[in-house]
Amino acid sequence: MFLAAAIAILVAMVLALLRAFIGPTIYDRILSVNVFGTKTVLFIAILGFLMGRPEFLDIAIVYALINFIAMIAILRFFEYKKAEPSPAESEEQS
Repeated sequence: MFLAAAIAILVAMVLALLRAFIGPTIYDRILSVNVFGTKTVLFIAILGFLMGRPEFLDIAIVYALINFIAMIAILRFFEYKKAEPSPAESEEQS
């Protein structure tokens, strides 16, 4: 049962990576990277259960926190980057 769940999570991770590479917009790519991080947390937890090592849950929690902070940082970066006009736009306005 847990092996089937691990395989399903791996398939979902591959699909998220495909969306990250193909995604037409930057937001699709950011969302797919976030989904990949979430699936990685689930995969680490299931792997810890299958191997009989409950310490993996601590690693999964730390990974989830790092993933969350990284997503906030990336979204802030693109939010502020989009607010600044590009050099081509500033030349057109003057």
